[in-house]
Amino acid sequence: MTLNLSKPILYLITRGATTEATTAASPEFQLILNQVSAAVVAGIDLVQIREKRLTARVLFELANAAAKVSSGTNTRLLVNDRADLAASAGAAGVHLTTQSLSAATIRKMFGQRLLIGASTHSLAEALTARQEGADFVVFGPVFPTKSKQLFGPPQGLKELSQVAHALGGFPVLALGGISSTNAADCLAAGAAGIAGIGLFEDPANLVSLNRSFAEWKGAGSNES
Repeated sequence: MTLNLSKPILYLITRGATTEATTAASPEFQLILNQVSAAVVAGIDLVQIREKRLTARVLFELANAAAKVSSGTNTRLLVNDRADLAASAGAAGVHLTTQSLSAATIRKMFGQRLLIGASTHSLAEALTARQEGADFVVFGPVFPTKSKQLFGPPQGLKELSQVAHALGGFPVLALGGISSTNAADCLAAGAAGIAGIGLFEDPANLVSLNRSFAEWKGAGSNES
């Protein structure tokens, strides 16, 4: 599968508020589906189901339901870490953390069937992910975040620029502490797009948020 999207690529990541007790009947389960539906309507490019505490069964149910919502649209659904569940649920791809199986392993197992995104925190990690077959990387945190434990210390725009330019046209998405006011700085630094949790959290704001990036849309496309 090829990542061929106009800049800036917008990547919504779910908050991870579900727990082992969450079921398909739980309010938080439906809230995520509502968020995915809103992302589809708004034209958000990528959505990651980042619900690490769900049981495998409920994660599959959530991914499968979300995949049905995004099927046939321009929004591509990815599942955090679990390539097996992503493939079986009908998602477009998987997002790998630094603790996941390598992109090379996933590519060997699934070929070009799945999009592969990878979280990176250094130039070395980004270069490795590209070499191993990832379709794009997320780099950060660029700015300070509310929870340093979530992403680590900020890397800054200078480091983001170095990574983006070192990888050439390979898609590097900026993550961490990004708002509608500083997103333009990330794009100016060379990022191909923006990934976020809080930035995209409110479904009611997704359409207007996407429109705010319209001046950059059509600036080009990225292919893995």
